[in-house]
Amino acid sequence: MESNSSYWVIKENWLIKNKTQSNTNYLLKMSRNHHVKCRYPNDYIYRDESGKSRSIVRLKVPNIDCSWDDEFDIYDPITFTAPFVLKAAWADPPLEDRTPKWNSIDGKVDRRSGEGKYRIQGNICLNIKGPDPIVTRWKRKEGSNEIEIHPNSGKKVLQFVGIKRKDTGEWALPGGMVDPGEKVNITVRREFMEEAMNSTQGTPEENAQKEKMVERFFSKGVEIYRGYVDDPRNTDNAWMETTAFLFHDEDGKEIAEFDLKAGDDAVDLKWIDISGSIELYASHSDLIRRVVKLKDAHW
Repeated sequence: MESNSSYWVIKENWLIKNKTQSNTNYLLKMSRNHHVKCRYPNDYIYRDESGKSRSIVRLKVPNIDCSWDDEFDIYDPITFTAPFVLKAAWADPPLEDRTPKWNSIDGKVDRRSGEGKYRIQGNICLNIKGPDPIVTRWKRKEGSNEIEIHPNSGKKVLQFVGIKRKDTGEWALPGGMVDPGEKVNITVRREFMEEAMNSTQGTPEENAQKEKMVERFFSKGVEIYRGYVDDPRNTDNAWMETTAFLFHDEDGKEIAEFDLKAGDDAVDLKWIDISGSIELYASHSDLIRRVVKLKDAHW
């Protein structure tokens, strides 16, 4: 599939099939179930420059045709770039007059993949990474400091800070894109402050205090995942990768000092009980499941 840009390109039938087989050998080894939210529903909703909601229809691809090795002659996706991507600080400029250094450090941009080396066809390939901070605590019984035990599993109930996305209305983990030259640990703190502490509306004095608290708490984080994630924004030539960190407050006292408030791209925020029935944006439920296993919590 052809592409005329190196920034995040929204393409029909994301990560499924390409008649020229122009990308990412490593995606072949991923299970078919790994490509669910990047295939369905079959339309991508976006807003045009006037703010009006529009959609791009994606070609349906059955599970048996997900592999790049499968013949699927009718696959002929269009090239499309969402308007907001063109203005994003984390987006690349057009590819016409440049050749990025794929699979390596390219100036201030890290173009390496957590999955290993990816294939390049001509001048086409993109890898966008965004960290996800997972902030958790044990759920306490109302009016006491006693940890709640689930009656069925007999295990402690874990909670995490969830935000409601403005674009899809789904609950999700806070997180965002790594700006060029920015270290991931800095992005994690910045995104949490923007989306879960509304720092974009705070005064410099207020934000300085928040940053000090967040920096202290986030210094104890544990990386639980790095690599590709199933995301509705994924395409043949562009896909999302993340580095997920767990920040757990064992006694709940430190996080209690945080002034949690939805901000930036979030319209709501709350502590969400973790269970096997949880439904979240993109692959966030899979990341939460990793936390449950690590903490031996109720699922």
